[in-house]
Amino acid sequence: MLEALISSKTRIKLLLKFFLNPRSSAYLRGLESEFGESSNAIRLELNRFEKAGLLNSFSKGNKRMFKANQNHPLFLELRNIVLKHLGVDKIIEEIIPRLGEVNHVYLTGDIALGKDTGIIDLVIVGSVNREYLSNLVEKAENLLDRKIRYLVYGDHEAENLSQNKDKYLLIWNA
Repeated sequence: MLEALISSKTRIKLLLKFFLNPRSSAYLRGLESEFGESSNAIRLELNRFEKAGLLNSFSKGNKRMFKANQNHPLFLELRNIVLKHLGVDKIIEEIIPRLGEVNHVYLTGDIALGKDTGIIDLVIVGSVNREYLSNLVEKAENLLDRKIRYLVYGDHEAENLSQNKDKYLLIWNA
């Protein structure tokens, strides 16, 4: 979907990186190795985003770090577009309300880090009908054309998830 609207693959990768998980920050050389693209192309896009006010930069040691500007008027809209591009909005709307007593849902894996690998990793906390979940996930995978992997934890098993904010991105809360 985004590829039809935005011709720059680097720009799409940066949108995913910074607007999927707004707590993430990165620097030029780290993005270069993560994306496998030239530092020049990434630098141009970072500068465009910063000039538009979508990204903020700050110094950390000798590195210039970038982070999404959550105060920008378009931040929420861009984040919603990224979530829709990945299909996360469909998961939230279609699957979670039908599962039973779900307390929290977290994105994890590469997607929580802003990398689109075609796989959506979820951690579901609560008491759910696992057979029904399996059927819904199968249907959602066909609809989204993405693989969905999931783990289901009880409340007591999931106490450490909210403390690992780098690895687990809360996307739904009861």
